Amino acid sequence: MEVVLAVLYQSGAGEWYEQLLTGRVMNWFSLELVSLGGSVHFFIRTPQLFKGLVESQIYSQYPSVEIYEVPDYTRYVNYKKENTEWEMWGQEYKLKKEDAYPIKTYVDFGLDKEGAKDEEKVDPITPTLEFFGSLEQDEQLWLQILIQPAKARAGVPGKWWKKCNWRDEGQNLIDRIIEKSRLPSGDFKLTPTNEEIIKALERNISKLGFDCGIRTIYWAKKTREFDSSKIKALLGLFTQYNSNTLNAFGVAFTIGFDFPWQDFRDIRTKEQKQRLFNAYKRRSYFYPPRKCKPFVLNMEELATIYHFPGQVAETPTFGRIESRKGEPPSNLPI
Repeated sequence: MEVVLAVLYQSGAGEWYEQLLTGRVMNWFSLELVSLGGSVHFFIRTPQLFKGLVESQIYSQYPSVEIYEVPDYTRYVNYKKENTEWEMWGQEYKLKKEDAYPIKTYVDFGLDKEGAKDEEKVDPITPTLEFFGSLEQDEQLWLQILIQPAKARAGVPGKWWKKCNWRDEGQNLIDRIIEKSRLPSGDFKLTPTNEEIIKALERNISKLGFDCGIRTIYWAKKTREFDSSKIKALLGLFTQYNSNTLNAFGVAFTIGFDFPWQDFRDIRTKEQKQRLFNAYKRRSYFYPPRKCKPFVLNMEELATIYHFPGQVAETPTFGRIESRKGEPPSNLPI
């Protein structure tokens, strides 16, 4: 059974796309998981010049997959502060610790072991697909993971004018852990926990890293009651990747305020919703109109939180194709 994949190609309109083509800003991509009334879809949004590269990389790993170029699904939701048929809620995520600390990956779940049976495997993306597939017909759920090559961003202690990359930051963390383990005699004695942390840090920074931004938006038509349980589920959407001793996902921004007096007549909340919707639609995170502080995930971590599931995931609303397209045999009589 093959996954039906859709690829979105970034339009050429807009000032920032023009700057992208001229090399004045770094390329970025958007990996998206979307539920439209319970029907789950994978999307990849890429600049047009990387279209062939993205397709070839997908085909190399999934030879039987079918790739379609489709219209942007966000165009079908015309959200405005007033007179809209949709109610929305959304948030953006962050890492709770320094970027060099890893989250739990498919290696920790044993998915890298050869010869393991499907019933013995635990794919961490399965709960996410089940949740997305549980939506009703008049609900939508959008998940967006924006990525670009990691930049030097962390400050160097004592040298405010210098910046180091996340690998240097990870090495500094390792050095600090080792230094704290120094005994009065000058020797070092690492606890088992610190040994595991150092191994995890070393493995994490040995791989290629990407600046990332993650956001979600939940939609419900005003003809139905807004389901607050979906919000609670979104708050814990990445819980399965959290580690008590290493890293975990937290909330960087969420729509709404804690107390009514903070937002008279929901004026500020409506502004938040409009800005988040516009940022999602423009895939804006690293550059204006919505420039946020990214965090770093390496290739292993990205492949864990966003990948096309195999037979382990049996979500009924996740579309698969039962047969593949093929060319007719060359020896057919004419």
